[in-house]
Amino acid sequence: MSRTLQTPHSGYHWDGSDRRFFEGWYYRVTLPDCGQTFAFMYSIEDPIGGQPYSGGAAQVLGANDEYICRTFPDVNKFWASPDVLALGHWGETHLNISPIYLLPQEFARDVQQGYQATANLNQGIIRDAATGFYCRWQYEIQPVYGWGNQDGMQQSTAGWLSFLQIFEPGWQILMAHGWASGWIDWNGTVYQFENAPAYGEKNWGGAFPEKWFWLNCNSFVGEPDLALTAGGGRRGVLWWMESVAMIGLHYQGKFYEFVPWNSQVEWNIQPWGRWQMKATNLDYEIELTGTTHLPGTPLRAPTAKGLQFCCRDTMQGQLHLELRQIRGKNPLVILKADSYLCGLEIGGGSWGNSWQSS
Repeated sequence: MSRTLQTPHSGYHWDGSDRRFFEGWYYRVTLPDCGQTFAFMYSIEDPIGGQPYSGGAAQVLGANDEYICRTFPDVNKFWASPDVLALGHWGETHLNISPIYLLPQEFARDVQQGYQATANLNQGIIRDAATGFYCRWQYEIQPVYGWGNQDGMQQSTAGWLSFLQIFEPGWQILMAHGWASGWIDWNGTVYQFENAPAYGEKNWGGAFPEKWFWLNCNSFVGEPDLALTAGGGRRGVLWWMESVAMIGLHYQGKFYEFVPWNSQVEWNIQPWGRWQMKATNLDYEIELTGTTHLPGTPLRAPTAKGLQFCCRDTMQGQLHLELRQIRGKNPLVILKADSYLCGLEIGGGSWGNSWQSS
């Protein structure tokens, strides 16, 4: 990956201590031609080993929001680079060496279950022993946007304070938009693709959000150079909790950032089915509405008690987006865009009622 597009926090964050710690990575590829999306979620918890929740996992949310998960209890078969985006976890293998990055053909030959991923590759195979259901994948990635203007320094999603252990968990969009080419074998149905919209993010820390929501899309009707990520949550800040939210948009080479330190951000999130956000700064305003009639799929996420079913996702949400430039009393509409392949998520507890805040 071009160093100019590598974001802060691309490397592995564990400091070798025995404090409670997790790190999670998210890779996604969307296939507009068939209306399907595949999301790959990798995680490691308490990598020092010997703790109640030590271990790793790979989850895939695949075609028609179907789901498969495989755990990898042996933390010694996990590896990750502290400097760049590169990680992997071996499950079944006949190799008797410490885990490292393998050439794709070597990985396919020598690792029967596991994964490896970098800024330019995502590869793996997992199988559900109970059902025999499996997923096998290998695709290359060409990044287009990191997190920031294309020709500028890439930014921390949570700002400069995310370099300190103040906000937990940390959150970083690694690649707001890119192009993926390769294949995914979803239990015998093989999806081959070239230049399909791809995305990547990560989170890490020793504490866990109480509640959160998320919208993500880079497959819009008639707008191939558009990528959106938005989300919010209640997270720990030293000894108190705060509610925060942000919207980030990449469009035609420019980054539009709406974050608590430069914008007013408002949200109204239903327990399921409707996500509404609005943000305004000195120059621009943006409105988002995500909806779905689908039930969504429960996913596991790291919690204080290990990997648990605590969030719900669909990759087939509807999204309407409108971006306006503020010009006196009559804002100028810069962009209206729609998608039927938006990722929508809620997570954590206390979703009995809608969550409205600013």
